[in-house]
Amino acid sequence: QAQLVESGGGLVQPGGSLRLSCSASGPILRNYGIGWFRQGPGKEREGVSCIGISDRDRYNLESRFTISRDNAKNTVYLQMNDLKVGDTAVYYCTTVACSRLRGIVRRLQDHWGQGTQVTVSS
Repeated sequence: QAQLVESGGGLVQPGGSLRLSCSASGPILRNYGIGWFRQGPGKEREGVSCIGISDRDRYNLESRFTISRDNAKNTVYLQMNDLKVGDTAVYYCTTVACSRLRGIVRRLQDHWGQGTQVTVSS
């Protein structure tokens, strides 16, 4: 029952950058991987990025995205550069099993948080 809170979204022009944060209520990053998902208007939710317990296991759907974590702060970040209109979505984080080769292979909890809105528009 990990408690995760997303933040960092906002309105940005195409080509801009945002850094999303996924903050945990406790030191769960020692035991769980974290995945980012997004759901755009009229689209199904899709996996975007993940990072495992070990930094060796990282995956990003787009090379423009970079995932990282700070265990001391119990926070996972998603750096998104060169944003495009198609990146517009609500972004969510949740616990996952993550593989550098297969990406998000398993979601470990069923509930979703509030998410954070990313809007890319000129």
